[in-house]
Amino acid sequence: MLLDLNAALIQTQALRLAPPGQIFWYTSGTVGPYYINTHYLYGGQGPAEDLLRFIDAESTDHVAFPGRLQARVEAQAAADPIFAGVVEALAERAGGQAGDFVSGGERRDWFFSGMVAARLGKPYLLIYKDHGAVFYRGGKAEVVDKLKGMKALHVADLITEASSYTRDWIPALRKRRAEISYALNVVDRAQGGAEALARAGVRSEALLRVDGELFVALRRAGHIDSQQESVLLAYAQDPHSAMKAFLQENPEILRQALRSADQRTGDRARLLAAHNPYQLAPELLKA
Repeated sequence: MLLDLNAALIQTQALRLAPPGQIFWYTSGTVGPYYINTHYLYGGQGPAEDLLRFIDAESTDHVAFPGRLQARVEAQAAADPIFAGVVEALAERAGGQAGDFVSGGERRDWFFSGMVAARLGKPYLLIYKDHGAVFYRGGKAEVVDKLKGMKALHVADLITEASSYTRDWIPALRKRRAEISYALNVVDRAQGGAEALARAGVRSEALLRVDGELFVALRRAGHIDSQQESVLLAYAQDPHSAMKAFLQENPEILRQALRSADQRTGDRARLLAAHNPYQLAPELLKA
C-alpha cells in the first residue's frame, strides 16, 4: 500500500486540528492550533492507548516483555494497513543507514522501532528512561551494559526539540560505548529538534514535517479551510506571536476557558493567566 501519511494523520486523529476560530489548551499553559499524537497511527486512539497500558503493566519484566511487545505490534501491523504502511515507509527510508541495530526509547518509540528492526532483519535495543537497555534478537532478550563500537539507527515517533534524545537515548548508548549514527522519526514538529541532533553529531530525518507545506497540502486536500490554514501558517512561522495575536483578537475564548466547567480546560486557562506567557493586557486575563 502506498501510504498517504497526511490523510493517515487525519484519519487516525494522530493530528488533531482546531476547528475554525478555536484553539487547543496545552498542559504547559500555552495554546496552539493542533495536537500531535503520532502513536495514534498505530490504529487510532483506542489501540494506541491499549498498547500504552500494556507497556506500563509489562515493561518491567525485561526478559519476557520484548517478545510480548513484538507479538502485539506484529499482529497490529497484520491487521491495520495504516500502521503497516508507516512501518514500511520507515524501513524503506532507513535504506542503508540501519547500522548494527535499531534502537527505540520508552515508550512511544516502541510502537514503531521494533517493527522496523524486524523488517530490516536487525537486532533491537529497547532503551528505558532510567537508561537501562535490553537487547532483543533471535526471539531472546538480554540486559546489556556494553555495546562497544556499535552504531544504532534510532527510530522515534516524534521529534520536537530532541530533548529525549539528548537527555536519555544518546547518553544511554554512549554509556555503553555505542552511538546513534542516524535518527529516523515519523514526525518532525520543526521546532529545532533536527538542529539539536546535528549539534550532537547525529544525522536525522523524518517521514513528515509539521510546517507550512503540510498545512497548504491539508487545505488543498480539503482537510481544513482557508481560515484554519491562515492560523496554522502563522503558528508555523512564529508560534508565540501567532497565539498572542489570536488571543488578542478573540478575547472571549480565554474568558470562556477561565469560566469553563471542564476542569482540564479551566486549569490550563488559569495557568496561562497566572504566568501570562503572551504578555497579554491584564483586562484580557479576567473571567
